[in-house]
Amino acid sequence: MSERKVLNKYYPPDFDPAKIPKLKLPKDRQYVVRLMAPFNMRCKTCGEYIYKGKKFNARKETVQNEVYLGLPIFRFYIKCTRCLAEITFKTDPENTDYTMEHGATRNFQAEKLLEEEEKRMQKEREEEELNNPMKVLENRTKDSKLEMEVLENLQELKELNQRQANVDFEAMLKQYKEYEEEQKRKEEEEDEQEMKAMLEEAQNRRLLVDSDSDEEPAKSRTKPVAEKPTTILQEDSQPQIKKLKTESWERSVGKLNTKSQLAGLVTVKKQKPDPTLANGMENQGTTANTGSFPTATGTTSSLSLLGAYSDSEDSASD
Repeated sequence: MSERKVLNKYYPPDFDPAKIPKLKLPKDRQYVVRLMAPFNMRCKTCGEYIYKGKKFNARKETVQNEVYLGLPIFRFYIKCTRCLAEITFKTDPENTDYTMEHGATRNFQAEKLLEEEEKRMQKEREEEELNNPMKVLENRTKDSKLEMEVLENLQELKELNQRQANVDFEAMLKQYKEYEEEQKRKEEEEDEQEMKAMLEEAQNRRLLVDSDSDEEPAKSRTKPVAEKPTTILQEDSQPQIKKLKTESWERSVGKLNTKSQLAGLVTVKKQKPDPTLANGMENQGTTANTGSFPTATGTTSSLSLLGAYSDSEDSASD
C-alpha cells in the first residue's frame, strides 16, 4: 500500500526516451471540460436565456490557423439547457474576453461595441497627434468650442426651468395656513349649529312633558304592562261571539221586545173623580205643602210589572 504514494520511479541505466513511440493524435481533437458561461446569452433556436456563470460540460478544441502573439485560441461547444441546440464561442486574448460564434446572441453587446468604438477613436486620435502638432491644436480648439456650447445649452436649460417653475414658497405656506384656518372655522360653526339644534330639541321635549303633566295630574305613571298578543284577538272576537249567541237565541225562542216597544203598548186609563172625594177636598181646603194626592193603584201596579218584565228580558239577552 505504501508504493502507491511513491513519486520517484525507477529508470534503468539503458533507458532511452527517444525510443518511446509517439502517439499520433489529430491537432483539432476535442477534450471534455467543465466550464461556466462567460457572459449572458440567449439561444437563437428557442429564446432561452443563459445567465453568466451557469455550468456546462463543454467540448474544447484548438482553433486552427488563429494565434495571437503566440497564444493559441480555443473554441468551446455547449448545448442549450432547453432545446439542446449547439452553441459555440471562443477565446479573445486581445481584449481579454470571449466572442460569440454560433447558436446564440450575446446580451448587452451594444454597450460593449460602444466602448470598443470609443477606445478605437481615442487610439486613432492619439496616433494622429503624435505625428502632427497642428492636429493637436485643432483638436484642442474643437474641444474648447464644444465645451462652451455645452455650457451655453446648460445655462439656457436652467433659465427655462426657472421661468417655468417660479415657486413662491412663502405664498404657498400662507395659502395653506389660510386654508387650515377656514377649515377650522367651518368645523366650529358646524359644531355650534349642532349644539343649538340639540338644545332646542331638548327644550321642546321638556315643554311637551310639562304640558302633559299639567293636563293629566291625576294619572299615575306606572310601567306599561306587557299584553299578550292573543288579547287583541280575543277583544276583537268577543262582539262577534255575542252577536252569534243572540241570533241563535232569537231563532230558537223568538225575538223579545225592548222597553221602549212595550212602553208604547201600555195605556193608562184615566178614572173619573169621586164626588165624595171632591167635596171633602173643598171642605178641608187646599193644603199643598202638607197634603198628599191620591194615586191610581191600578196604574202603579201595571208599571211595576212592566219594569220587572223588561229587566228579565235584559238578563236573558245578556
